[in-house]
Amino acid sequence: MLCPNCGKMTPDDFALCPGCGTKLSSGNSKVTVLIPYRKGHKWGFCDRDRKTMVQAVYDGARPFTGSLARVDLLTGNAGRKVGFIDTEGNMAIPAIYDNADDFCGGLARVKRDGRYGFIDTKGDMAIPAVYDGADAFAEGFSRVIGPSDKWGFIDTKGDMAIPAVYDAALPFKDGLARVNLKGKWGFVDVTGKMAIPTIYDGAGDFSESLAHVNVWGKWGFIDAGGNMVIAAAYDYADDFSESLARVELNDKRGFIDAGGNVAIAVAYDDATAFCEGLATVELDGKWGFIDTKGNIAIPAVYDHAVAFCDGLANVDLNGKWGYVDATGNMAIPAVYDHAVAFCDGLALAEVEGQCGYIDAEGTQYWEV
Repeated sequence: MLCPNCGKMTPDDFALCPGCGTKLSSGNSKVTVLIPYRKGHKWGFCDRDRKTMVQAVYDGARPFTGSLARVDLLTGNAGRKVGFIDTEGNMAIPAIYDNADDFCGGLARVKRDGRYGFIDTKGDMAIPAVYDGADAFAEGFSRVIGPSDKWGFIDTKGDMAIPAVYDAALPFKDGLARVNLKGKWGFVDVTGKMAIPTIYDGAGDFSESLAHVNVWGKWGFIDAGGNMVIAAAYDYADDFSESLARVELNDKRGFIDAGGNVAIAVAYDDATAFCEGLATVELDGKWGFIDTKGNIAIPAVYDHAVAFCDGLANVDLNGKWGYVDATGNMAIPAVYDHAVAFCDGLALAEVEGQCGYIDAEGTQYWEV
């Protein structure tokens, strides 16, 4: 069923949404899952049985987030415009925007006449579209481009919480945001205080209490106090994920733990971060998956592979994409020309020029 609060797909026998904790309806009063459905060149919405619930009259559609879904309409000389419909198919927010994000925390970033602002779920302009650049809110702040092409942060009321004085800035994560001054990176906290000085040649977000930083061409890790806890000895490093961080040394990749110990040998031609207990690795031009102990969980037989999400990973086999489960079984056959990762039970896929959404059973929600 579809959680009416956060929009996540949830097993029918769940009493509470695992995403937000909302109590779910039961018995015969379940909320119908609405899935974007393409009919020819038009988009509408259907249920899991492919029964039409919202007529296919739109030029683009995305899955519902809560009670609203983003739709596109071609409007003659004005080009493509974006708005939102409700679960009854009513145009809840007119298609007047050049672009729009899904709602998050009750606000959606929109672009109109080349400027960015934010609307609420009623369609009211909560924060005026006056910025040359803006991101979705993260931890209560959005980075925006202010005067003189400098970056700062606004709060959900639209007030400039952290002055726009930085040459670059990235969204907040774990209470800190990366900022750049004169080519050097550091971190500010939610009050705007410089928590870690801008002294690094490069930096990543904090993840699991550590951030990777570049010092004189080598990468190591600092804690939230700015202390170097893992020496800058690697050619590159990634964020920690599931207690391990990918590192690169002499053109090989492996993983270290939070103590700086090599947990998985730096022996792979390439690798990506762990997700759902598995990480993609490349050996001799082929991709597979290892577990957090370094054991080969899925043999390296694929031309490419992407991280697991929702229990499935998209893999490329002989130029076609499909999906494997965590045991390595081909859950959805490799018949697609393009396929992206699953999110909340749906994934975009394309075959022979036809694209649309598929579910975890491989059901295709489109028709020519």
